[in-house]
Parts: sequence; C-alpha cells; structure tokens
Amino acid sequence: MILETTTKLKVNSEDLAKETIEAYRKDALEKGYTIKKAGYEYKTKKAKGEIIAEGFLVTIVQVYANFWEDI
Repeated sequence: MILETTTKLKVNSEDLAKETIEAYRKDALEKGYTIKKAGYEYKTKKAKGEIIAEGFLVTIVQVYANFWEDI
C-alpha cells in the first residue's frame, strides 16, 4: 500500500510553479490524496561566475493513507 509520494518537477517560471502546485491541490480532491507539503525554489547553474541556466524546482508531497489507518 502506498502511503506517501514525493514528486519533484522542473519548470521554467515562477508562475508555472504556482500553477503546477494549484493543479495538484485541485487533483487531490478528485484522486483521493492530500497535500502534506508543496513548495518551489529558484535554482541556478553557474559557470565562471555567470548564470548559464535557471529554473524552478517544484516539490509536492502527496499522502494517500496513514500507517495506522486500518486500526
């Protein structure tokens, strides 16, 4: 039985990060899980002191059941 999953996604903008989290929150009601934690962080890749790549890491923790739920 799956109790909890963590999903990590890369998106290209802060707006898309927020939209992704909202989409997961909306799906939670329909798909039978709850969101334990959701957030995003801005990440950069640097070479020789210059930013050569950037993006947002979205992390969502989905809870499907509690360990002691059957008791």
